[in-house]
Amino acid sequence: MLQIPSEFWLDKPDTPFPDVNLALKEPNGLIAIGGELSTERLLDAYSKGIFPWYSEGEPILWYSPDPRMVITPDRFRLSKSMAKIMRLERFEVRKNSNFDKVINLCRNVVRPDQNATWIDDDMVNAYCVLHQKGFAHSIETYEEGELVGGLYGVALGEVFFGESMFSLASNASKIAFASLLQSGSYKLIDCQVQNEHLRSLGATNISRDLFVQQLKAFV
Repeated sequence: MLQIPSEFWLDKPDTPFPDVNLALKEPNGLIAIGGELSTERLLDAYSKGIFPWYSEGEPILWYSPDPRMVITPDRFRLSKSMAKIMRLERFEVRKNSNFDKVINLCRNVVRPDQNATWIDDDMVNAYCVLHQKGFAHSIETYEEGELVGGLYGVALGEVFFGESMFSLASNASKIAFASLLQSGSYKLIDCQVQNEHLRSLGATNISRDLFVQQLKAFV
């Protein structure tokens, strides 16, 4: 039976997160339970290398996994085929043109390897507020004026914390991801947990300690 340390429970709005070094190994990175998705709580979490991840109907679960998957602009591998697609300008890339629609498509688009989404109503509302306050951003891909792909996440300093992406057309989300990396705005993109698709683009695992050190340098 899973034993949850008492200090993991966020009983009050001002209850601090435990030190991330106390995070459980199984489930990997669980560091806190409960609390709320307020702007203040979310910004504090991201600055410490923590993010919310839970299923609808569960209490809010907060994670800081070890290792952490990240990517930097210098490690990004743009394939020849993707470079060709970008040169053809088949897609138009925009930033923050329709954040609400991006997060809802990330929530609702069916993925072959995923039965459900962790993005519930509370998450949508919380990240839309973050967007309104200038902390959450969407990178969007359009084809003939129609939104066909994109991603959203939280930006603090020179770090972009990726949350989710969707694609309604082949390569659409990859174009958004490539544009994010080539924007020159961020030195580090947090991909959270291992994903073979992102690994193929150049993402790699680093230790939680190194990730937290990089946050202190770039946030």
